[in-house]
Amino acid sequence: MLDMSDEEKATMQKHVAYWTPYVQDGTVLALGPVADPKGGYGIAIIRVDNDEQLQKLIASDPANGLNTYEYYAMPRVATKY
Repeated sequence: MLDMSDEEKATMQKHVAYWTPYVQDGTVLALGPVADPKGGYGIAIIRVDNDEQLQKLIASDPANGLNTYEYYAMPRVATKY
């Protein structure tokens, strides 16, 4: 995160712009960078009905290719909402 090129920074700005409407409509419950001392990365909690929906979101992300993605189902989620 700290040593990104100008091109990578531009891609990450597009990445944030891409996900912002999904935050606003509630598809993304949480999204942001993680300041891990071993190396930064991002994390998101995304509400989808199926794996296909998630794959489409990832495939359309402008940072797809710059970022790598891991995802895991959360069978139960407790929130205050």
